[in-house]
Amino acid sequence: MIVKDAWMFLVPLLICSLLAMGLGLYPAGILLLLLAAFVAFFFRNPKREIPSDPRVIVSPADGKVVKIERVGNVTKLSIFLSIFDVHVNRSPMAGRIEAIDYKRGKFKPAFNHAASVENERNTIMISQGKVNVVFTQIAGIVARRIVCWKKVGDTVAKGELVGLIRFGSRVDVLFPAGTTVTVARGDRVQGGSTPIGMIS
Repeated sequence: MIVKDAWMFLVPLLICSLLAMGLGLYPAGILLLLLAAFVAFFFRNPKREIPSDPRVIVSPADGKVVKIERVGNVTKLSIFLSIFDVHVNRSPMAGRIEAIDYKRGKFKPAFNHAASVENERNTIMISQGKVNVVFTQIAGIVARRIVCWKKVGDTVAKGELVGLIRFGSRVDVLFPAGTTVTVARGDRVQGGSTPIGMIS
């Protein structure tokens, strides 16, 4: 399965590939077909098993945990998504979207920790009772478009799709007091299915 955003890239590539083949430009047609296959791969949306325990906070993205640090009274966890990772983003817990804050910025490499505060980003806060979890979609050097399908006031289920970042990126998660991080730096996580935290 692929997300609907893929079709704006897939359709032109497939049409151009067919036209090139029809004109006898087989190398160009094959190249365009390969590009279409990559786009379909990039925008894939695999089915995930969502943990049923309401205390479990799941990863909002696929990728590698590259940083865990204490920032004031919260713990910040950073996930780096390579161009080969699934790039749809999911809600880390069930709740209500209390705030969405989009900021324009630079396009530094997503593995650079400065990207968290300098790059284009979209921050989403979800509340579940007294617990607020904040996660941020961050564009990278290749990613130039952050997509968010939700709005303030929406109710989301844990693991529900909320958006995507096109072509390489980073996602930061802020864990408030009353929650515990359950992964370590270097771990690989899957959006919607890997537990990354626990509500006390």
